[in-house]
Amino acid sequence: MKARITLLFFFLILVKVELFAQSGFPYCETFDSNTTKSTTVFGADAQLVNGALRLTNNSVNQRGYVYIDIPFSSAYGIKTSFEYFSYGGDGADGLAFFLFDASVPNFAIGGFGGSLGYSKRVNEPGLAGAYLGVGFDEFGNFGNTAENKSGGFPGAGESLVPDAIVIRGPGNGFQGYEFIKGKKTMQSGPDGLASDQFFPISSGGLGTQRVTDLSQPGYRKANITLVPNPSGVGYLITLVMDYTVELNKHRTITIFQDVPLPYQAPPFLKIGFSASTGGFTNFHEIRNLKVEVANDDDLQNPIGEDISDWESCAGKDNSFFITNEEVQLLNENATIGCLQFYKTLDEIESISEDVCEQAECSDTNKYLVLPEGIFQVTDEPGGFVFTPNEEATGKEVTIYYTVTDNYGKRSQGNALTLRTVEAPEPMKIVRMDGSEISEIDLCGGESIELKGVSDASYSKIEWRKDGEIIEGATLATYTANQSGIYTLEAYNDKGCSATSNEVVVNFPEAPMFSLDEPIVGCEPGEAVDVTLYLEEFDVSSFDYLLTGMGISFLNEELTDVSVSGSYELKVKPKSLECYSNPIEVEVIILEEALIADFQFEVQGLGITGDQDGGIFPDDVIQFTNLSDESAFKWNWDFGDGKTSDEKNPSHVFGAKGTYEIQLSIANELGCIATITKQLLITKSYRLMFPTGFTPLEEENKTFIPKYKGLQSMELYVFNTWGELIFKTDDISSPGWDGTLDGKLLDAGVYAYRFNGIAIDGEKVVEAGKFRLIR
Repeated sequence: MKARITLLFFFLILVKVELFAQSGFPYCETFDSNTTKSTTVFGADAQLVNGALRLTNNSVNQRGYVYIDIPFSSAYGIKTSFEYFSYGGDGADGLAFFLFDASVPNFAIGGFGGSLGYSKRVNEPGLAGAYLGVGFDEFGNFGNTAENKSGGFPGAGESLVPDAIVIRGPGNGFQGYEFIKGKKTMQSGPDGLASDQFFPISSGGLGTQRVTDLSQPGYRKANITLVPNPSGVGYLITLVMDYTVELNKHRTITIFQDVPLPYQAPPFLKIGFSASTGGFTNFHEIRNLKVEVANDDDLQNPIGEDISDWESCAGKDNSFFITNEEVQLLNENATIGCLQFYKTLDEIESISEDVCEQAECSDTNKYLVLPEGIFQVTDEPGGFVFTPNEEATGKEVTIYYTVTDNYGKRSQGNALTLRTVEAPEPMKIVRMDGSEISEIDLCGGESIELKGVSDASYSKIEWRKDGEIIEGATLATYTANQSGIYTLEAYNDKGCSATSNEVVVNFPEAPMFSLDEPIVGCEPGEAVDVTLYLEEFDVSSFDYLLTGMGISFLNEELTDVSVSGSYELKVKPKSLECYSNPIEVEVIILEEALIADFQFEVQGLGITGDQDGGIFPDDVIQFTNLSDESAFKWNWDFGDGKTSDEKNPSHVFGAKGTYEIQLSIANELGCIATITKQLLITKSYRLMFPTGFTPLEEENKTFIPKYKGLQSMELYVFNTWGELIFKTDDISSPGWDGTLDGKLLDAGVYAYRFNGIAIDGEKVVEAGKFRLIR
């Protein structure tokens, strides 16, 4: 026999095969701990709770699912059993067992509610790639046509059919999921049970607990068998229920016997469960799931043979594969699911025949340590690695192996004998001139001549790059013109090989820059730092060369470029002499500084501060930009939380205070200048009295002050003897017209007194003299 052997050195080279951690039968999941197998996938509201998988809580609108992410062959049918627990609520909706096509790329659960996660429901698609759904329906919507389901109990229509077990067929999306058969567990008749066999789907109402003892009322276990239909397509379905409704009166009855499911099954299926609640509730749980082959009697155990002519190389990891040339797999669609190693045949004969123990590929028997070396099973079907000790050279080691196929059928046990032979001395890769080399950097288009040297003789040599064989490279010399890790594999006449030293060939790339905008220096006469514009500037690894305007800047010199103009920038790794292609760099340094300036005044009055009569809170302040003409952006900050981007804005401050007005400008090159000025609003009112008035002229016909910011006033006018001749408290009064009792008084000097209140509550008192002119 010719051995299939791949030698492994610094890394393992293994054939890539699509596989599953476990492939096929038997499969057992108890759900009795805080963890499950990696292939047991559950989601939505499903969770592990006290020794069971709880698909829904006793709450409204719950939904949960679980599926076994392992393909089971459909060739010999499927047999499964599980305990389910439905309790603690007012009875809704139920749970479903389902099968779906294992080739579906992405698992997608069906509609919940009355569809129980299997069938389509109104606008929700059904289970993706569905093949079979068996619903344990408490509320009564899985066996009718409500919610857009296809078919139901005869005559039921959309009416509820509670306490029923219903079979639905294949479907995908919004097609299929047809009603196949149903049984009412609390009714008699053609679709019901004998009256002495009645049992509700749910084991108890509010306040009840999970029942795990088959002698106690409320225990439920389902046993579902699908055998290939000998006279047609698809399967014959049988469902047997174990249940207890009276203390110590456990019963086993057949719900369905050989019900045809006349649909061609996919080559491989996966199994799952789902459950839901709506406006009514129940805990829904499962445990002790077991999946086996239905037609176990039609299956045969694999037949292995003793292996005695394989060789391994001392001190190396040697990879082997036991295939169908060594083991006959006699069952349809059979594959190797498990490889196990043993020191003696007696260990194989003592293996338990328990179906669930057969389902486990024991980690203990995947790893075998002997004085001659170490055996270790790999993830590939039939694959293992043997690492012999140097002392085992020239010796043989014998162990025993079994293989278990994907139906859970195991071979009886056979001997595996390996002989360890001496590995050759490794070659050494050097330069063509004989000098040593471990790593080299090359410019684009360059290459390096390498050769392997050794005093030993070899039957074959192979050059490898990054662990992969280089086709046609079988001479002692090789020209490397690509980046990678190069090694030489040298074989002796025994087929053993040794790996040379590694030589790393690099084609380092200089960093790429994109400087689409000019580099601008905004301070006249000050140099710019070009390195600030080069991402991850690193002079420890690269050289940077900037040339132009008759001058050059190298590395750190790029921090001090003081001449405007057009330049070219080139970069190279320090280990090389080849620079990258140049990129253009434009440097602009301003010849004159950018200056910001502005002025302000009360709009239309020219008032700039207290020296002009003061600025008031409700005055409109006009700002005038006096900045550099090259500015094209203006940013005003008025110091009161308000801003503007207008060139000449106006603003009302609305309150007394000291305001820091800041103007920032920017030119098209991105340079910015800023100036700040102070604006004082110290008064909340303005009051001005005329020194005289002319009652006989068209203008100034009355005596009244001009004011702003007052909310009330009192004005008194007196003659030279101090007699009151006029008064008003009307803030809208036109003032004194110079008369007393309707008669115009003589020209002369008169006195006034003024009392007022400003809009901010300040008291205003003024007194003085004025002249009546006529």
